[in-house]
Amino acid sequence: MKNAVAPAPNPSAAPNLLIPAAELIDGGALLAAITAELPATDARAGRAIAVRHMVLAKNRANEALEAAFRQHPLNARALVSAQSHLTDVLVTTALLIARDHLHRAQSPTTAERLTVLAVGGFGRAEMAPHSDVDLLFLTPWKITPWAESVIESMLYMLWDLKLKVGHSSRTVADCIRLGREDITIRTALLEHRFIAGDASLAAELNERLWTDLFRNSGPEFIEAKLAERAERHKRQGGQRYVLEPNVKEAKGGLRDLQTLYWIGKYLLRVSSSAGLVAAGLLNREEYDKFERAENFLWAARCHLHYITHRAVDQLTFDAQVDVAERMGYHDSAGRRAVELFMQDYFRHATHVGELTRIFLTELEARHAKPESRLLGVFNRKRIKPPYKLLQNRIDVLDQAQFLSDPLNLLRAFEEALRSRHLLHPNIMRVIAANLALIDDDLRDNPEAQRIFLDLMLKHGNPERALRRMNELGVLSAFIPEFENIVAMMQFNVYHHYTVDEHIIQTISILAQIERGELVEDLPLSSKILKSGVNRRVLYVALLLHDIGKGRPEDHSIIGAQMARRIAPRLGLDAEETETVEWLVRYHLLMSDMAQKRDIGDPRTVRDFAKAVKTRKRLDLLTVLTVCDIRGVGPTTWNNWKAMLLRQLHSLTAEALQGGLETINRDKREDEAKAALRLRLHDWSEAEIRTEKARHYAPYWQGLSTDTQEVFARLLRGLGDHEIRIDLHPEPARDATRACFALGDHPGIFSRLAGALALVGANVVDARTYTSKDGYATPVFWIQDADGKPYDIERLPRLRGMIEKTLKGEVLPREALAGRDKVKKREREFRFPTHITFDNEGSEIYTIIEVDTRDRPGLLYDLTRTLAANNIYIASAVIATYGAQVVDAFYVKDMFGLKLYTKSKQEALDRKLRQAIAEGAERAQNAG
Repeated sequence: MKNAVAPAPNPSAAPNLLIPAAELIDGGALLAAITAELPATDARAGRAIAVRHMVLAKNRANEALEAAFRQHPLNARALVSAQSHLTDVLVTTALLIARDHLHRAQSPTTAERLTVLAVGGFGRAEMAPHSDVDLLFLTPWKITPWAESVIESMLYMLWDLKLKVGHSSRTVADCIRLGREDITIRTALLEHRFIAGDASLAAELNERLWTDLFRNSGPEFIEAKLAERAERHKRQGGQRYVLEPNVKEAKGGLRDLQTLYWIGKYLLRVSSSAGLVAAGLLNREEYDKFERAENFLWAARCHLHYITHRAVDQLTFDAQVDVAERMGYHDSAGRRAVELFMQDYFRHATHVGELTRIFLTELEARHAKPESRLLGVFNRKRIKPPYKLLQNRIDVLDQAQFLSDPLNLLRAFEEALRSRHLLHPNIMRVIAANLALIDDDLRDNPEAQRIFLDLMLKHGNPERALRRMNELGVLSAFIPEFENIVAMMQFNVYHHYTVDEHIIQTISILAQIERGELVEDLPLSSKILKSGVNRRVLYVALLLHDIGKGRPEDHSIIGAQMARRIAPRLGLDAEETETVEWLVRYHLLMSDMAQKRDIGDPRTVRDFAKAVKTRKRLDLLTVLTVCDIRGVGPTTWNNWKAMLLRQLHSLTAEALQGGLETINRDKREDEAKAALRLRLHDWSEAEIRTEKARHYAPYWQGLSTDTQEVFARLLRGLGDHEIRIDLHPEPARDATRACFALGDHPGIFSRLAGALALVGANVVDARTYTSKDGYATPVFWIQDADGKPYDIERLPRLRGMIEKTLKGEVLPREALAGRDKVKKREREFRFPTHITFDNEGSEIYTIIEVDTRDRPGLLYDLTRTLAANNIYIASAVIATYGAQVVDAFYVKDMFGLKLYTKSKQEALDRKLRQAIAEGAERAQNAG
């Protein structure tokens, strides 16, 4: 029996392609050119000839597609269709050569029939430049030697074309059986598409799939796909706003849209995603959002493939910059092109989430999907008019009546929190379509202001209402200034969320503290809230603290100006507004003071106390600062920051209560000496007097009694050329304390910094003091690469490297050369270097603050430069923000004086910048 006629290698019914089908690849001409050269008998030589012609045609087509896509960088649908069409032609040509020429059956039987089907993404006729080619070879019965030879030759040709081919060979019965057992196989079969070969066999499979496999198994398929989706989201970070999203797999990505199409096709046999509208699962406007999101995500994915030359789907930081440039984004005032691109990405991802919610609720209404059981039935309350319950969700009784009072656009969210029911997509559609009703009159309405504040203050879970209001555009309509920061990405490794999501996270953390869920983690904030603060002020300040982001000006200053206008619109009185404005203006002050300044210096505490003025503001700022830091990301908060903030709060509260004069050096010195005396109970009186007399005042003010005891014991009987080291993990600070006692000489601090860099230690804080009798007592607090104290078993290696460095056996500058790398994914971050000299922040030191890109050898380079210029370093405070670092050095010149002269400062500024630039160049070359 003769094989059924295969379609021509250039299918005429090609969809809209980026390049017309005939110009992209001429299947007929390709086949003719190959057959003209084919030898009579040698199959291997025949394959080589076919591959040579196909490689030329494929390369030419791919180059033309890439060039056309650079010209039309947003026309992704046409590109993925063209890529699929090109692959169709290549696969068809390979089949025709193998079947009709290399392994021609002399007298074909009914068993010698073969069909080639596309499955998966290729089955949908959607392919990115480096997508896999998933093929199903279909035979009527058990595979014959002839079919085996044809398939083998086909695969060799396709592999030689450098195509990544996934393949399986099955009968129709195999497909039905395996599809029943495996949901992944069933999904692939759902998307099968006939390419070439025996058309009747493909038709038989299609019929059997719909009658024997897909029919009556819709609920089972939906449940499996939604479970698969939940697991995929969990693997990708669990939420939509991850820093480096996977365009295909992440929440709000292409796979979520494909899942909607799969379910629609499985249930209603829609032939394309556009069929979801005719099936009533989405309306026209929603499908337009579907198409826009899909095209945007495909564009980003295709550009990623072209940039990396392989099948990469994760938008890493370095790739984001390139994709943004290729998609036509440009820097604008205060915003980088990459940030604008990622803002659009997250907005599309949010729309995908909306569409999924609408789609699944519609399926529930048709009883194709079990109803949601997200909230406990017993905790819910009865719904009041003008609302009704539909599928256990809040919907409107009468749309016209609902819209007759614009306040209902806010009341709906209040009702959802009060009753503990979710909003139905129907009411969400109504709200989103009527945002114009939220006008100035409504914003100035006292009842609207009450409702909005109650959403945050009254029900205990404000983040639920705020997140939904934000997704539907209500938050931006009610507070128009909020629109600018919706889905705004901050292009750095420190911030884990978009600005709007960060704000909602901070409010969620405040609510958790109020619910008593974080007493163990945040004892101070929990105590402050329990003792009573103005909650209206705190919630509104958190809502507005980053509202000034994305503008060229300092976001704290412009945010405070905006808060002055917005807070009265939310119903706050003049005094509350003033406090909110102050909190927004200075929301970074406490974290900056705690992390970038030496809080052991009395001047730091006095200056901070002068800025906050009252205990009320101190308490409010403390809670706001804690929520802000914790809201940056899941790993940002640690015991080190907690300890610094608690210490600063305690010292400042004491200063505000007892007067600023209580914060003085003499008092602290006397208290520290008395505390140390109690610890050294096994020492003689003469030894204790020697220890108390050998240190200058800053030593007594800058270190804890624990550390002073360690140094006392290290210094006891220390020889002139001896080095003593004490390494001690401090879990309460999330750091390891490293104390050193040795004879003083220039550059010790720098060499220690180099030694610590060589073992990969991150220095988070450091102090160094010189005793009156010529000894140096530097102490560093260090963390490992994961931001944790060093494990005990790693301490001997750390000690060995430090000893070798101090003895001169290892030279840090040379040893660091190959290790001082900037991670590839962080190279595109811009951190312009800022260096400031502050002679007011400390009574006896100049504070040199260096704000620049972090790298392992930076601290060594800076301290080596200071030492080379005869600058004495008393302490270094290191604050790290992802790939950015702020190093603050408390210094004196060689005469023990502050650096007052402008020329000295400028000369040192130049040398520090030179050290940073040279180190950065080394790091770039090393990378």
